[in-house]
Amino acid sequence: MKTDIRAIHFAIKQPLEDFINKKLEKLSRRYPDAEEAEVVLKVEKPETHENKDVAVTVKVPGAAPLYSSKTADSFEEAFDACLASIEPGLERLKERK
Repeated sequence: MKTDIRAIHFAIKQPLEDFINKKLEKLSRRYPDAEEAEVVLKVEKPETHENKDVAVTVKVPGAAPLYSSKTADSFEEAFDACLASIEPGLERLKERK
C-alpha cells in the first residue's frame, strides 16, 4: 500500500511515523485491495486537551475513498480511532467482492 503521511505546521517524529506505518501495514494485509492511504496530522490551536487532529483517507479501486477525521489527546489515539471507523467500510467492500 502506498502511504503519504503529512504533518501540518510541525515536524513528525520517527516513532510516530513508525507507529502509523506499522498500523497501515497491518491494514493492507487484512485488506489487500486498499492501494493508497493518506494521513494528515495537525495540532489545533490553542494548546488544550484533545488538540491532536488526524485525518485518514484510504483509496480502494472501484470504490469511493474512505475518509475519517478524529481529534484526541495524542496522535496515536486519534489515528487508532480513524482506523476503527474506516475498517467496517473496508470489510463491506471486501464482502462485496
